[in-house]
Amino acid sequence: MEQRKVLITGANGFIGRFLTEEAVRRGYEVWAGVRNTSSIDHLPKEKVNRIDLNYSSPEALSGIIGQHVRQHGAWDYVIHNAGLTKTNRPPDFFEVNAENTQRLLMALSKTDCCPKKFLLMSSLATFSAGNSKTLEPIRLDDPQKPDTIYGQSKLLAEQYVRAQDAFPYMILRPTGVYGPGDKDYLIEIESIRAGFDFAAGMKPQYITFIYVKDLATVTFQALENNPLFEGGKGDVVHENKAIWNREYFVSDGDVYTDTQFARLIQEIIQKKRVFRVRIPLGLVYFVCLCSEWIGRITGKPSTLNTDKYKILKQRNWICDTEPLRRDLGFIPAYNLRTGLEETISTVY
Repeated sequence: MEQRKVLITGANGFIGRFLTEEAVRRGYEVWAGVRNTSSIDHLPKEKVNRIDLNYSSPEALSGIIGQHVRQHGAWDYVIHNAGLTKTNRPPDFFEVNAENTQRLLMALSKTDCCPKKFLLMSSLATFSAGNSKTLEPIRLDDPQKPDTIYGQSKLLAEQYVRAQDAFPYMILRPTGVYGPGDKDYLIEIESIRAGFDFAAGMKPQYITFIYVKDLATVTFQALENNPLFEGGKGDVVHENKAIWNREYFVSDGDVYTDTQFARLIQEIIQKKRVFRVRIPLGLVYFVCLCSEWIGRITGKPSTLNTDKYKILKQRNWICDTEPLRRDLGFIPAYNLRTGLEETISTVY
């Protein structure tokens, strides 16, 4: 049986690392879409091939992919995971998250490198927050009206994927992704370790999570549930209960308040005393504004910024994952406690 081939863009990032490891574990011929100047030391280098994708234009990208197909053959699957989550220049969100997606789609189509499935790693941020009074979960049939520039850029990427008809697609929208190597949640872990728990807003925030290893698992479940497939999207021989051209929220299915999350971290690191304070949203906004301003001066994008503030102020980030469980049979291997325990054990 011929070895399946997969391209993973952004393979050297937090999520990309675990996607790559999962692909290797499943026996794929793995191609990591990363710059030649980027380090892949944390990847299993002896089992991963590198390809430097030039997103500067569809023509440049088509040339690179076309040459790859002639030398190595087409990829069976493409996971477009590369993206930008913070920047000092908001237009960069659209350039990297949306336009690069469009260029990749065009290049794959032009070079007849049509994968059996193209999977876009999107975000829950492509929807606005759920109702803060009823705490109804965000559902797939809700209107997509993202509040953040980041969410708007990811939504545009989704629209580009839906608009093409060269190959089947899947769109995954993870909620808060955490795990070894993540830097954003590490900030809160370090704060609690120092004895402080700062929560945004005077009312509890309801949040959801997915451990990065579970996200990698469900990504390949989504890819491998295929029709008997030949050529383009219209050439399905037999559906065989296949799942394609679908979109899903991804979480472990549990809901926590920000306080519960912080207390769980405290228990795991065995911190006896933690000073807890809720910061009014007005002050949170001021802190985000100052942090953004400092980031522009230093040239280093900050985790706290005015775009992130729109996420912090929302009280309900519960999402409906029943379609994911029903269609793909996804059962997470980690709950929040076991995921945090493994994450924290890699840090301390």
